[in-house]
Amino acid sequence: MTGPALPPGWPAMAFAEAEARLTAPGSPYAVETRTIRGVPTRIWVNAPGTLRDLFLRAQGHGDRTFLVYRDERTSFTGFAKAAIALAHHLIGLGVTKGDRVAIAMRNLPEWPVCAYGALLAGAVATPLNAWWTGPELAYALAHSGARVLIADGDRLARLAPHLTECPALAAVIATRAEPGASPALAEIIGPTGAWASLPERPLPGLALDPEDDATLFYTSGTTGKPKGAIGTHRAAASTVMAYPYSAARTALRKGLEPPKPDPNAPQRAALLAIPLFHVTACHASLGSALFGGHRLVMMHRWDPQDALDLVEAEGCTTAGGVPTIAWQLAEAARAAGRPLPSLESVSYGGAPAAADLVRSLGDAFPQVVPATGWGMTETSATFTHHQGEDYIAHPGSCGPPLPVCEIRIRDLLGRDLPPGEVGELCVRGPGIVRGYWDDPEATAETFREGWLHTGDLAFADAEGFVTIVDRMKDMLIRGGENIHCIEVEDVLFAHPDVIDAVVLPVPHPTLGEEPGAVVTLAAGSDATPEAIRAFAAGRLAAYKVPVRVRIWDGMLPRNPAGKILRSALRQVFEDAAPSPPSSPQTAPSLRTQ
Repeated sequence: MTGPALPPGWPAMAFAEAEARLTAPGSPYAVETRTIRGVPTRIWVNAPGTLRDLFLRAQGHGDRTFLVYRDERTSFTGFAKAAIALAHHLIGLGVTKGDRVAIAMRNLPEWPVCAYGALLAGAVATPLNAWWTGPELAYALAHSGARVLIADGDRLARLAPHLTECPALAAVIATRAEPGASPALAEIIGPTGAWASLPERPLPGLALDPEDDATLFYTSGTTGKPKGAIGTHRAAASTVMAYPYSAARTALRKGLEPPKPDPNAPQRAALLAIPLFHVTACHASLGSALFGGHRLVMMHRWDPQDALDLVEAEGCTTAGGVPTIAWQLAEAARAAGRPLPSLESVSYGGAPAAADLVRSLGDAFPQVVPATGWGMTETSATFTHHQGEDYIAHPGSCGPPLPVCEIRIRDLLGRDLPPGEVGELCVRGPGIVRGYWDDPEATAETFREGWLHTGDLAFADAEGFVTIVDRMKDMLIRGGENIHCIEVEDVLFAHPDVIDAVVLPVPHPTLGEEPGAVVTLAAGSDATPEAIRAFAAGRLAAYKVPVRVRIWDGMLPRNPAGKILRSALRQVFEDAAPSPPSSPQTAPSLRTQ
């Protein structure tokens, strides 16, 4: 597989020099240090202070199209009028500053209206996972103490038997639900296409501070109960600087002047394929669109063929979300011979990306600038980021920290490690949430001495480019030898037919555990488990080679953050014996060795 090559003479400017120039006083990306909750913290001088400030900037984009969903469209003006109308309604319901307003719906044009309506009312926007069952939704509603719930018909139906378990809930507002199910959101703001015709109303006059609580996002919950990460206005608003800064740094590294905003340039459009109840979509995608005046093209559900059609029909300039989406988009485009000429960038994060993905994107979309980064719910999305030549030069890395973000790599005794050595990634910056809602023990364990302990094993090079090696809890130990799952998964992804992969423990009576792999193959592939093991054996030490490979029918199960649900796959190997594979009755979707 071939991919993009680095241009002659790159880099034209050293990394440290580019960062120093961009963050100097007076620059659009100037950085200064302030004390936040007792911690010296670098901040973007020119970032919106609160999400209310970001909303005001979005209002200024006026009649530009903002949201596209199927045959529905609305402008920034329509969005703003609807959000203000909802804010006044919530205040009329008795919502006061700091109350939680829960949002339980799939990606719909109403979602951003509900989030910003809550924020303008002074409430804490509390997105709930639309994939959750009724009991899971009820747990988060009760745990957050939400005063108001705004839900679509499907989520409302799941929750109906459980609403009595949420004593703090004072009001329920329904959208796209059966008539009479609850008071309808459409009665407050009208249909999408009519939002721009709503009467002008003033913004609610609440004073908001950058350190006020703004969002309550629940963590992925791959094991146990999800935790509620409580983020401030500054944490959420800081994220909007990440992508334009990264683009400016890329330009300097290439010897070009950073791009300047051009109000007469064609509007950029982003394909939104990931759920808004995840910080990547809400902060990095929605926030960036509000900040830059971009059009968001919302997908009803992810489908690679539908994505190709939408990118072409809407002239989308950016796409991505999580690595799985980037893989599938590239695979579908390559198979269909559709290079999507409008597409300028494919960016992804939220889960580890195999080094080979940047080459796959280069094959499918020669004109596209690939980009990746790292973040988590607790960092309010993007924390590290790089794109273009820097990414091509460091395809296994998730990039360097943004200039307002700091990292430390520490050993088990809390000692800082030098470049190249693997330890726990600890981070701090303006996007770090202030803790976990109603969970002082988890807060004290994770947030220590001003640093968020991520639980990720990583190393950084001399320039600060971070490479995630594994999750501390996902590392395998085979007879005393550590095996980092991501290292093995990267090798599996390098196989030309593998488009999804995960490494899991296979029980062993004397060694404790050995590596096993579950993989998804590209359409039409006839690769066998034996061939995949042989491929890995040529690239890994013998003890790291998966002792079993099972081929999964379809993409591997993932949560909305893009992380593989390992707990849902562990049973594939839990009963494994040293002899060959389980019967078709126990694993009907698998081919195995």
